[in-house]
Amino acid sequence: MSKIRVYELAKELAITSKELIALLKDEFGIEVKNHMSVVEEEDAALIKELLADKEKEPMTEEEIKREKSIVEEYEEILEEEVVDLSKKKKKSKRELKAEEDARKALEAVDGIEIGEFITVKDFAEKMEKPVAEVIKALIFSGIMAGINQEIDFETAEKAAKKLEVKLVKIKDESSSVEEDENDDALDVNLQKRPPIVTVMGHVDHGKTSLLDAIRKAKVTESEAGGITQHIGAYTITINGEKITFLDTPGHEAFTAMRARGAQVTDIVILVVAADDGIMPQTIEAINHCKAANVPIIVAINKIDKESANPDRVKQELTEYGLVAEEWGGSTICVPVSAKAKIGIDDLLEMVLLTAEVEELKADPTRRAIGTVIESQLDKGRGPVATLLVQKGTLNVGDSILVGSTYGRIRAMFDDKGKKIKSAGPSIPVEVLGLSEVPVAGDKFNEVKDEKTARGMAEARKIKEKSLQQSSMRVSLEDLYSQVKEGKIQELPIIIKADVQGSIEALRGSLEKLSTDEIKVRVIHGGVGAITETDISLAAASNAVVIGFNVRPDNNAQAVAEKEKVYVKTYRVIYNALDDVKSAMIGMLSPDIKEVIQGRVEIRQTYKVSNVGTIAGCYVLTGKITRNSEVRVLRGGVIIHEGHLASLKRFKDDAKEVNAGYECGLSIDKFNDLREGDIIEAFYMEEIKRSEL
Repeated sequence: MSKIRVYELAKELAITSKELIALLKDEFGIEVKNHMSVVEEEDAALIKELLADKEKEPMTEEEIKREKSIVEEYEEILEEEVVDLSKKKKKSKRELKAEEDARKALEAVDGIEIGEFITVKDFAEKMEKPVAEVIKALIFSGIMAGINQEIDFETAEKAAKKLEVKLVKIKDESSSVEEDENDDALDVNLQKRPPIVTVMGHVDHGKTSLLDAIRKAKVTESEAGGITQHIGAYTITINGEKITFLDTPGHEAFTAMRARGAQVTDIVILVVAADDGIMPQTIEAINHCKAANVPIIVAINKIDKESANPDRVKQELTEYGLVAEEWGGSTICVPVSAKAKIGIDDLLEMVLLTAEVEELKADPTRRAIGTVIESQLDKGRGPVATLLVQKGTLNVGDSILVGSTYGRIRAMFDDKGKKIKSAGPSIPVEVLGLSEVPVAGDKFNEVKDEKTARGMAEARKIKEKSLQQSSMRVSLEDLYSQVKEGKIQELPIIIKADVQGSIEALRGSLEKLSTDEIKVRVIHGGVGAITETDISLAAASNAVVIGFNVRPDNNAQAVAEKEKVYVKTYRVIYNALDDVKSAMIGMLSPDIKEVIQGRVEIRQTYKVSNVGTIAGCYVLTGKITRNSEVRVLRGGVIIHEGHLASLKRFKDDAKEVNAGYECGLSIDKFNDLREGDIIEAFYMEEIKRSEL
């Protein structure tokens, strides 16, 4: 069958190569790379018929000019002999030059194609320009970049303009995968799927016991020997309906996964002990569920105990917006005993009822999409990951992209360790065949083949590296500009304070600051130091953390810096309110930034007459100087702020003491120093704000 080049057919049809390539793809589903690609004669005839069927009107002056430009566009190509690529003979210099000239002619019209990211070296090669010239163009565009540094498309485009070169952005395959992932239009065959359930609650309230009771009651009764291996999730069957449980260690894992963009859970079972009531971790779990907008079923556990008081639990729940159904609310509360195996069936029936109301559906016929629940490196089997399929069906032999890693599934096991060949929506499976160990919370997507998966994984690694350097979450300083740009319509805030009264005062006052443009919402409030859990919730919800008379602990501080979570602490409530209000109207005054110099732990104390209390200390991080302002922290709560009265190394006065060294110190007009107290050394620095 004879064939015709794209550029020849385009000339015959009086359209550009680019228009013909688009027509081939849109009308006939034929994808061609460039103007030198060939088209079957049969397809060419169909295209001619399609264009001939359209009504022809006399050509306008503009169309005549356009046709003339099309002819001129290809004159240069037609002057040279075009190499027949189907022949396997060695090409002459003249033939190679003809090919090169044809390529350059197309690039001059259509532009040079590059992806989202490219190294300076590859960019120079693509444009056939000296690297020094490209770096110079980048510098004139305000970008300092080395030969091996990656630049994004926007940066490359600025430099290309200075070099009078046109660029065309190639659509990133990984971004198209992400678009497909969120494209509900692809879900054409929606069917009912099992609910995915996570169990949360305060420590010792019976989360593990309840999961064990469900597992034993509903799995081992039908499976002799029970579960043979633990994969972090399992599926049970009740009245012919399936339920998938995620065996995660509470709200920390739930929020960490949500921070990575994985909204996995459909329903949360909140376990509250009938004899204990609402506890701090219960409140945290409630707030984490509300922030994720996940329905809650309350399991009031330990009802077999004499001291059990389910009504007191229901009363306490009302304080957090959870009103029991029997009290006129919408929260399902089920009395259970994991130990005595009471109420387990009732609880599971309520899960199925909630799932029915939520109308949980998925398309099992589309490409598989889901999330990594757990992962590890097994010495004998290599990288092993537990995947939860959320859409589509995953099969052995499928190639998948998992975060920034990839692989072809060699083997797949269900939650009982049995080898299976496929898994549909809401089903957890353990898989082998990945190139590396993925991170829990990473999403996976099925792609056409392993080569595609590898290329997309590499592209994602480059993109992640670039995003890490440039990502910045919302802060009070840039709040106004982000609101004006339409990036945010809501400011989520987490409050930590020294006493409960301060939390309520701040919560009420902050939420009253809401305007038509931006809503202020307090998603969590708690007593005590700012912890790693608070930072995780802030990262997942893109929230600002405000501390009143409390400080972040070492771990929280490190995680906040890594996740770029904005944390600000205050001693006066009105200062916090003024800052948020000023930030919302873009009138935040010059910022007095607090610079933390170091943290010092008190190891011993000595009472010295006429001097007061001297503390023997060890510098944990940074340094402490003779001129430092200091605050004394006890259990993360500030008990005093002031100045050093003295700082010594052994018997000598010291100007500063660095991390890893011991020192002695005393604080001006403060003697209540105790072993275990943390002294935070800091100074205040005025930062001039640039205009918004």
